[in-house]
Amino acid sequence: MLKEFIITMKQPSNKSYAVAVSLSAVFGVMGIHHFYIGRYLEGMIDFTLFVATLYFYFTGQLLWAFIFFAVDGLHTFIITIMLLTGSFKDGEGKFICYPGQKLA
Repeated sequence: MLKEFIITMKQPSNKSYAVAVSLSAVFGVMGIHHFYIGRYLEGMIDFTLFVATLYFYFTGQLLWAFIFFAVDGLHTFIITIMLLTGSFKDGEGKFICYPGQKLA
């Protein structure tokens, strides 16, 4: 069992690097990239933060809207950097590798 787990960890993800990075950069605050790479819980959290931001904005509670947007934006920025550097894993625990990346 442990051997199969280690072998799985050394295999790159079958998810497209370009698609994952593009979705994160363009639609990151909505969490679309998390759904694409199979991390559904994180996707739901991101989407909930996005909806909460819109709710607070349209109800005139701008401080809360800013706080929720800042948290969501910071999370998206960090995930995008991790994707760009090839250090982010998909829902199966496999790294989403940039072109030419070698796994140790």
